[in-house]
Amino acid sequence: MTLKQIGKPAGAIAILAAIVLATMLSSSRPVRAGDDDDNDRNESKVRKGFQIAPVPLNLKGKDHELVGLGSYIVNAQADCNGCHSAGPQTEFLPGGNPYFGQPEKINPATYLGGGRNFGKVSGPPSPDIISRNLTPDRTGLPEGGHTFTEFVQIIRTGKDFDHLHPNCSATRTTNCFPPTPPVDGDLLQVMPWPIYKNMTDRDLRAIYEYLSAIPCIQGSADPTDVLHNDCG
Repeated sequence: MTLKQIGKPAGAIAILAAIVLATMLSSSRPVRAGDDDDNDRNESKVRKGFQIAPVPLNLKGKDHELVGLGSYIVNAQADCNGCHSAGPQTEFLPGGNPYFGQPEKINPATYLGGGRNFGKVSGPPSPDIISRNLTPDRTGLPEGGHTFTEFVQIIRTGKDFDHLHPNCSATRTTNCFPPTPPVDGDLLQVMPWPIYKNMTDRDLRAIYEYLSAIPCIQGSADPTDVLHNDCG
């Protein structure tokens, strides 16, 4: 066998090895493929978020991707309006209550404006717990002017920056929590922050960005709240 004859199978083997190696390299990138899948899912959530937002959004100066993702979380996952409106009687427009088999039509006049009365969490003189107004005030900040840092602390720890229902004391005997059963008046007692605290920082940023983009609803739904939401 000549050198030329030996070289032919050797060359074929080399070409075959190169093809196999290229195939292995092209199919061994799970991290990048996963990243692409995540990006596709996030883009899908952003698109869906804009589709289901029930009110016009002010996107000036906002991160559009975060607003869309925030709408998806608020309206498709967390059902924030289910608690932060006065209830089904005003949550939906006439003829738009899906629980009656009607095409859903959210009432923009009450959307995230608060007002759901959850009753008392302890005996007298414990006040009725009423959901807060989440819409932005005249500053453009949601929840009546809370900063993002405060918003994160609210969700992560349940801190009530408004101090609406403190524990009873010698100087506070109304709209307060009595010592029994033990209730911490510094914490939100109905808001499911023990669950939401597990959200990622990006999710919380998205929710805050979305709440900053929705229309303001004037005033507070809680009569004990003297810090009325001012739309300016």
